[in-house]
Amino acid sequence: MTDRLRLLVTRRLPEAVERHLAETWDTTLNPDDRPLDRAALVAAMTAYDAWMPTITDRIDAELLATPGRRVRILANYGAGVDHIDLAAARAAGVVVTNTPDVLTEATAEIAILLMLMAARRAGEGEREVRSGAWTGWHPSHLIGQGLSGKTLGLIGFGRIAQATAAKARGLGMRIRYASRSAAAPGVERALEASRAPSPQALAAECDVLSLHVPGGDETRHMVDAALLARMRPHAIVVNTARGTVIDEAALVAALTEGRIGGVGLDVHEHEPQVHPGLLAHPRAVLLPHLGSATIEARTAMGMRAAANLAAWFRGEAPGDRVA
Repeated sequence: MTDRLRLLVTRRLPEAVERHLAETWDTTLNPDDRPLDRAALVAAMTAYDAWMPTITDRIDAELLATPGRRVRILANYGAGVDHIDLAAARAAGVVVTNTPDVLTEATAEIAILLMLMAARRAGEGEREVRSGAWTGWHPSHLIGQGLSGKTLGLIGFGRIAQATAAKARGLGMRIRYASRSAAAPGVERALEASRAPSPQALAAECDVLSLHVPGGDETRHMVDAALLARMRPHAIVVNTARGTVIDEAALVAALTEGRIGGVGLDVHEHEPQVHPGLLAHPRAVLLPHLGSATIEARTAMGMRAAANLAAWFRGEAPGDRVA
């Protein structure tokens, strides 16, 4: 039966994942690892039973309404699904799954990396060394700030935020968070974390503000000019969530005017384009969406997506269904 089930994998995945998929189903891989254009996506809607898409595939209501659509399940490679119109998928009877949990630690590591790089001005120092501009040690050179004893504020307090908090505790940071609902008392005790009344209140009291909310209309520009205006002049903004959570024009203005101390971004509002004001500013640490980029996490993501596909093809409920 499985040899008749056709699967499209829209981007290149770790070798072990691709091998497993090819051995299990009639699998088409993306040979050049470039995002498929709209025409290719439309054609694929009528040619495959299942897709394994990624964040670079915009799957909207119009695409899901393609005449003669054959696709019945989208096993997303990644935890975030804001690139898929979930309401349209439900209306069309297309199942959508994701891959939670398996990228938690990898993304939390990147959040800590960005905090440290921005706080200790490591990006500036690395660029200086590479350019040949470094003239040697002197006492006032690239003075940054330590994180021990400082307050980490987390907007959103799900798995990745809690893993980030646990690692930050190892650096001696205090933990505050803002979320729609309070964490379980045991989680708060374990992380010595307390809840702020709102993101705005949190922004006013923290030394590092780290973002951990999903993308989508509800969180678009959650970090705007008004929220940034409440921050301390030395405070750092870190984003490993989705680029659309920040109004980057407002962020650049706050950074350029010295109203915040630095930023560390792994995601960008208009990926892969990066705001020119960020590119030009020395206090901006910019990464190319590396949150889950460990071989362990990326392989686990693929295997988790494959497990969701296998369950659905067997007539069972996928464990990670989101639509």
